[in-house]
Amino acid sequence: MSKKIDEFMAKVIERNPSEPEFHQAVREVVESIMPFIEKNQKYQKAKILDRMIEPERVIMFRVPWLDDKGEIQINRGYRIEMNSAIGPYKGGLRFHPSVNLGILKFLAFEQVFKNSLTTLPMGGGKGGSNFDPKGKSDNEVMKFCQSFMTELQRHIGPDTDVPAGDIGVGGREIGFLFGQYKRLRNEFTGVLTGKGLDWGGSLIRPEATGYGCVYFVQEMLKTRGESLKGKVCTVSGSGNVAQYTVEKLTHLGAKAVTLSDSSGFIYDPKGIDEQKLEFVMELKNVKRGRIKEYADEFKCKYFEGKFPWEIKCDVAFPSATQNEIHEGDAKKLVKNGCVAVGEGANMPSTPEAVEIFLDAKILYAPGKASNAGGVATSGLEMSQNSQRLTWTRDEVDEKLLQIMINIHQSCVKYGKDGGSKYVNYVNGANIAGFVKVADAMLDHGVV
Repeated sequence: MSKKIDEFMAKVIERNPSEPEFHQAVREVVESIMPFIEKNQKYQKAKILDRMIEPERVIMFRVPWLDDKGEIQINRGYRIEMNSAIGPYKGGLRFHPSVNLGILKFLAFEQVFKNSLTTLPMGGGKGGSNFDPKGKSDNEVMKFCQSFMTELQRHIGPDTDVPAGDIGVGGREIGFLFGQYKRLRNEFTGVLTGKGLDWGGSLIRPEATGYGCVYFVQEMLKTRGESLKGKVCTVSGSGNVAQYTVEKLTHLGAKAVTLSDSSGFIYDPKGIDEQKLEFVMELKNVKRGRIKEYADEFKCKYFEGKFPWEIKCDVAFPSATQNEIHEGDAKKLVKNGCVAVGEGANMPSTPEAVEIFLDAKILYAPGKASNAGGVATSGLEMSQNSQRLTWTRDEVDEKLLQIMINIHQSCVKYGKDGGSKYVNYVNGANIAGFVKVADAMLDHGVV
């Protein structure tokens, strides 16, 4: 089997050179899916996997804009429309200097499986730009977003492709993007999710990825008769996902002790309570400051240039970016007694780290399952837009919880490891996500 996987990956690498993140994402899926396809020849005969790794459409464009000094700046914009077998393309826009074609293809590929797992009718896509919102004025961000949407608007729509936010794209950016779409198309439709509550947004959407990740870990712990109450948790990142992961952990009686940004991490052994979290939200969402200021404010330790995986914990929530947990970090987590890992970010663990978690038989939730709450609630926002309705906070939260329970059940169904009780959530998520999309592709014929 490993020979077949290596041969398949050799073709992927040859056709997609210099895209290591995409190679990594495909290999992780192929290692789970290939044995399943061998037992189900209909997928092999139709070359479903070969078709799934090719985007249906790749859009790349220039984004010229005027900065506050009156100088012309030029960035590059992208939209990867990966797979629409089960619904319109759905996935975030990322504005960050690291954005390139390979990273967006990896994210779009992951999104196909994630969206399938939600059970909602959404295909997979991803987009963004190498534009960096940090250090830019509101006026500069608006000018960039308007230029970006001027091109993107011809490729998206409520029944075609519905982008959302991601790293660097929050409520401010979504507002500017939506305003330009409305101006150019002369229509008020649910073409973007993550909108403001006054103009089509959904309650719980900002919280959804973090809340959903915690809900998923809660379900994993239940399989061992445990709960999050009293658990010490390390969380990386300090943006939207990390903030609401900490909030939900606190509500459920757990204690989050770390947060991080690109400069380093803080360790607060007393726990990040509601008051401290309010400080973080003001710091990161309004002042756009650095997490070190938390350490100065609350007199706790700050570790420059590091991630928090050396801190002893019961549960880890990597919620910053891809490949932040390496093999050595995984070994430290296992050695220090970590019993579960819930990925709030996309592919935050390297393949070597994942292998350590699986070998140690700890509860490991891959991002495509555990962080699907965000896009699931985006799907609920799309439903509300279509019906011209607004659901209550409790209604949306209850639907989110049920979706995460359903995703967990699907992972367990396909992830049971032989005769043992251990659930391989990587295999479970990949196979469960694959089957729905693959069956739809078979139904549609060769298109």
